[in-house]
Amino acid sequence: GISTRPGLPIRRDIVAGVLLIAFVLEASRRAIGPALSAIAVAFTLYPAEIPLPRKTSATRGALEISDLQAVERDFAFVVDADVEALTLINAAAGADKVLIADVRIFDEFIGGNLGEGKKSLAMTVRLQPKDSTLKEADIETVSAKIIEKVTKATGGTLRG
Repeated sequence: GISTRPGLPIRRDIVAGVLLIAFVLEASRRAIGPALSAIAVAFTLYPAEIPLPRKTSATRGALEISDLQAVERDFAFVVDADVEALTLINAAAGADKVLIADVRIFDEFIGGNLGEGKKSLAMTVRLQPKDSTLKEADIETVSAKIIEKVTKATGGTLRG
């Protein structure tokens, strides 16, 4: 029988399966009507259309906790109105891939004394040290790299 060879159906198993499916479909058609049978046939023929069950496992990785204090710094850049926020985020994150843990845009300002065709994007950069507590000189060095990278990538200037 099929219990001694799981996963390896032979022609007889396939024929029996098809006949049983046809029998169940005909019984449901007679009992409930053709609509249910049509739906069952559609889901049988197109299994890619059947919604998959939700994943029951966690989708996040393990939580990494550091004993060292993280540092957050805010920057605001005046850029052309057509510059996307993602450009700033990518440029800032690329300034130091080891220390920079997160970059978030928290404000967009258009108008005021910025001039026509300009906007200001403000972002928070979170620095998470791995080995030792950050000194003020380390923070200033990374800040200077962030300003340089964002200015080069966007043509913008640090808002003062």
